[in-house]
Amino acid sequence: MNVRDAIREAEERGLDLVEVAPNGKPPVCRIMNYGKYRYEQQKREKEAKKKQKVFQVKEVKLRPNIEDHDFYVKLKHAQRFLGDGNKVKVTIMFRGREMTHPELGRVVLDRVLKELGDTIVREKPPKLEGRNMTMVIGPKA
Repeated sequence: MNVRDAIREAEERGLDLVEVAPNGKPPVCRIMNYGKYRYEQQKREKEAKKKQKVFQVKEVKLRPNIEDHDFYVKLKHAQRFLGDGNKVKVTIMFRGREMTHPELGRVVLDRVLKELGDTIVREKPPKLEGRNMTMVIGPKA
């Protein structure tokens, strides 16, 4: 259909002429109520957004020479975060001369992995960044 004829037809019906496929040969247009089309499109996008799962990264901070009770309290926090469906960033903070023994931090991180068992997935391996050693774990899907 000729462009002028299509515009006239749309005006007669009280609707809009909307280009649907601009890259086609010839370009494809449709006569429709554009306001209603946009409203329905936004509604679909909003519905899709509701169904999306949003991850939050929670952090648990530990020290390389942590006592057993403190360790298990922090571990319980991590389990709660994982149970809620969040990822957990486990951070070992080094102070002063503790920096000379990063292997102690790695031992604590390995202990966290062992205690949580196969309920988790290690997303990022332990990495020393400045005075902190971090590892990210997530719930097993």
